[in-house]
Formats: sequence, C-alpha cells, structure tokens
Amino acid sequence: MSKYSPLSRYLSNLPLDLQETTLNFEKIEMIIDDRLPASASRLPQWWENEEDGNHVQAHSWMNAGWIMGKVDQNAKWVRFIRISR
Repeated sequence: MSKYSPLSRYLSNLPLDLQETTLNFEKIEMIIDDRLPASASRLPQWWENEEDGNHVQAHSWMNAGWIMGKVDQNAKWVRFIRISR
C-alpha cells in the first residue's frame, strides 16, 4: 500500500457527476495523514500525470480515474479532473 492510497480512495469515492475537484495541499496532507514532500511545493514535475514510472503519487490519482489539471504551487492547491476510462 502506498502513502498516497488514501488519496486514491478519496478521489474514487467522490460523486460520479463531479468532474473536477480542487484540493489545497493541507487537505491532501489530512487525507494521506502525512506531509507532502518539499518537492510538491517546488517542482512542477512532482504533479505530472504518469502512468508508467515510479511516481506513486501520480498513480494514486490516475488509478482512481483522475488527472492533474492544474497546480498552483505558490497558492498550494491542485485541481484534479475526472477522466473517463
């Protein structure tokens, strides 16, 4: 189980008619019950959508049927968009 599995469950459990959701970093930390790494606030690549590779955070939202649509690292929020599979 990944540190980000709770985020995957959270996104999976959102109502199916909800097509996007914006979460601030603090809310994500509450969901995962842990702090985000410093790179989440500094590196845009941390938030990239990735199906292959080792970025477990991206796998958590993509496996739940979402992609990262926009991130504002200064304001500390991320918008996820539901994808159809």
